Amino acid sequence: MIRARALMVLVALLVCGVLVAEGNPLAVCIRNCAQCKKMFGDYFEGQMCADWCVKFKGKLIPDCEDIDTIAQFLNKLE
Repeated sequence: MIRARALMVLVALLVCGVLVAEGNPLAVCIRNCAQCKKMFGDYFEGQMCADWCVKFKGKLIPDCEDIDTIAQFLNKLE
């Protein structure tokens, strides 16, 4: 029982380590979504951006300064 928990914790830590690695495109993608959310606030759909990163496995990176890469995540507040 204790070994199973220790193994689960180890696997979780390894997965987290892979996601936060500097060179990991998925991690870069999600970090960029968070940065855009900070910049644009309620005008930016951060969750949708992060879901998009996961769906495409970080192959396409949103850039907060490039409207073509973030247009689909921007919304108008009414």
